[in-house]
Order: sequence, then structure tokens, then C-alpha cells
Amino acid sequence: METYYKPEDLAKFGNIAEGSQPLADAFFSYYGQVFEDGALSAREKALIALAVAHTVQCPYCIDAYTSESLEKGADLEQMTEAVHVACAIRGGASLVHGVQMLEHAKAKMM
Repeated sequence: METYYKPEDLAKFGNIAEGSQPLADAFFSYYGQVFEDGALSAREKALIALAVAHTVQCPYCIDAYTSESLEKGADLEQMTEAVHVACAIRGGASLVHGVQMLEHAKAKMM
């Protein structure tokens, strides 16, 4: 099946260093540190990343953090709940911008 996003490209993410090894090294060092256990566990961070992946609609990230969440011990119920949290925040953010529309419409109608 032909798709715009090629699942096999996720495994090639490290190849981005071909454009600038120093920048890639800096990013991957930072990225690795972000996902280490800290105030939040690596499992919690994977669930957050899974929710954010759905919010930014990145299929590569969805695949990666579905796997990562499972590997870190999350279950399907936790993962689904994380996705619903992302959905609620994204939906709420859209709705709250409706206030701008209301104010603009009220000003135009006066």
C-alpha cells in the first residue's frame, strides 16, 4: 500500500545527521536526556509523548510512542486515556478560540 508517510522512514531518523552532524548530536543528546527517568518516569514521559504525537498528528511519533509506551509498561487503557486527554485539550483549544469569533461577530453586528 502506498502512503505519504513511509513507516520504514522512522528507522532512518538518525540519517538526519547527514545535513549537520553537530546539530544532530546536540538534538539527540538533549532528546535522550529528556526521556530519562526524572521527576516523571520514562513510562509517564512516553505516555505524554504519545498524547502530543496525536495532537501534532505525526504518524512517525504515533508509531514510535505507541511502541515506547508498551515497552515502558503502559497498557492499552492508559494509552487510550492519554490520547483522549490530548483530544480534550485540542478540542478545548479550538473552542476557546470561539470567544474571538463571538467578540468579532458581536462587533460587526453592532
